[in-house]
Amino acid sequence: MRETIKTSNAPAAIGPYSQAIKAAAGKMIFTAGQIPLDPATGRLIEGDISMQTRRVLENVKAILAASGATLANVVKTTVFMIDLGEFAAMNEVYGEFFPANPPARSTVEVKALPRGARVEIETMAMLE
Repeated sequence: MRETIKTSNAPAAIGPYSQAIKAAAGKMIFTAGQIPLDPATGRLIEGDISMQTRRVLENVKAILAASGATLANVVKTTVFMIDLGEFAAMNEVYGEFFPANPPARSTVEVKALPRGARVEIETMAMLE
């Protein structure tokens, strides 16, 4: 059994995918990779990696809320960046969203991201 999660508090999907899927009898939530799109305009926000990371994590937070979860439920993240030279700035903002008992994380440098984004983050969360 799986449930599609959709909220207007985060950017609409820009392709054939869902913002998130709740599965495993409603215990697991898998968010699609989020880029720094403004949910009100659907446009990529202006700004540096810190601003983009903040917008991405606000989008993730909104999707998790629509699923009945919070960032505290996240057990794994994958961060995609176009420049690992910006890792420290991304990591500083990331730490504000996961201040205690952060989830497991992988970070990967990629050649490009949709719409010219500098960062994309996907999550897996578990409800108790």
